[in-house]
Amino acid sequence: MNVSIEIDEGSGFCFGVVNAIRKAEDALKNGKTLYCLGDIVHNSMEVNRLEELGLKTIDIKAFETLTNETVLLRAHGEPPSTYQKAKMNNNQLIDATCPVVLQLQRSVLAAHKKTIKNNGQVVIFGKKGHAEVNGLVGQTNGKAIVIESIKDIHKVDISRPVYLFSQTTMRVDKFLEIKASFEQNIADQSTLEVHNTVCKRVSGRIKALQEFSKRNDVIIFVSGKKSSNGKALHSECLKVNKKSYMVADETEVESSWLTQASKIGICGATSTPDWLMHKVAKCIECIT
Repeated sequence: MNVSIEIDEGSGFCFGVVNAIRKAEDALKNGKTLYCLGDIVHNSMEVNRLEELGLKTIDIKAFETLTNETVLLRAHGEPPSTYQKAKMNNNQLIDATCPVVLQLQRSVLAAHKKTIKNNGQVVIFGKKGHAEVNGLVGQTNGKAIVIESIKDIHKVDISRPVYLFSQTTMRVDKFLEIKASFEQNIADQSTLEVHNTVCKRVSGRIKALQEFSKRNDVIIFVSGKKSSNGKALHSECLKVNKKSYMVADETEVESSWLTQASKIGICGATSTPDWLMHKVAKCIECIT
């Protein structure tokens, strides 16, 4: 059987991740130590590649004790406290916060200032503990309410003004579901301010990815296990093609998935490097 292997042209790094990696590579060229606060991207293979070039990944505890060093802030963004701590410890920052996330932070901060005057609440639809969400909550001095699903809406006092936002990588249909619930339950609509802040790169990918999944017999979705975007997009593939399998790298591909398949599609998250998808394709060529 002749097998065709197609790599999805729309998959791979988004602008924010490309920018962060470029800044890291440029900074590493001078041979000096460069630290990164958290994984630069939720893909262990790419993290390992950059660490081989000299990047050192640290957590927040290590960052707080670091002095007189250079630290890269990844695309996810950071709360104001991170910038304050860097200044106190005389650390130089290379800020690679994604412009989309940066604008969202500014909007959340503006909404928070309104809540101080009108006893309102900033509500963020997102994953608790996610780096981007931590940065957003930091804009509100920790007062924002984080909801992970429509089941968490009871945490919000709908008798008070509500400013609704979303983590950029959440599913837009789930956000709209939450929006509709607030609209149905809040008596005075003037107290509800909705900001659909799901990244258009994420929301726009869904339709294209579903079409890609339909035209292939088997889908190999390449993504790091930590990627929220990866989990969301893989679930969209599964909706239209039950033979959609998520792998971190080529070693996780199982030959049993590929039997009877004449068309195999390879795609990935916005945190998946192109070189890794091509590596998976080479592996599949050997198997088939």
